Amino acid sequence: MALALQRISRAELKTINARLEAGTPQDTLNWVDETFGSEAAQMSSFGLEDQALYHMYWTINPNARLMTLDTLRLPTETYSLFDQTKLRYGVEVEFFYPDMSAVTDMVKERGNNLFYRGVENRKLCCGIRKVEPLGRALSGLHAWITGLRRDQGMDRGSIDIVEWDEAHGNHKVNPLANWSFEQVRDFVDANEIPYNELHDQG
Repeated sequence: MALALQRISRAELKTINARLEAGTPQDTLNWVDETFGSEAAQMSSFGLEDQALYHMYWTINPNARLMTLDTLRLPTETYSLFDQTKLRYGVEVEFFYPDMSAVTDMVKERGNNLFYRGVENRKLCCGIRKVEPLGRALSGLHAWITGLRRDQGMDRGSIDIVEWDEAHGNHKVNPLANWSFEQVRDFVDANEIPYNELHDQG
């Protein structure tokens, strides 16, 4: 039986973040594993950051959970990387798919490439292919791990390493928050981590 979610208070989060800011991403992942155990998982897009992060997480816990969204519109190279990652780490990736009846209705009414035709269509497509399955994936977790970095800009510039995710009712953990892209790339290269070959195409 799953344990009840215990929300970490704002005061505790402040203390935890101050400590983790001075440490490494591995320190953060150790904290996640000790605090949440199997009630935590990494949600991965299989980008460079996510590949680096899962290598760290798996090194700490060989049973670390790895989740991803398959929108059914991913590049061939991404599907190849799924297989490479499973072979490298022996992980059973937890796939979450959009509701097929909703996809069928959307495509029937608006076409396969509706997202090219206006903001409303993009929001609809994103909601069906990404937002709804993400909510489903995260609904049973006490914490989820992301590869977000502050220097990616926009609203990511002020993220904490550990946050309360109001939208999903759990803790959101960003171990690479204070890393640069160069640090990520160097880590991937040094550890010969499989990555999406599309990165080499710019």
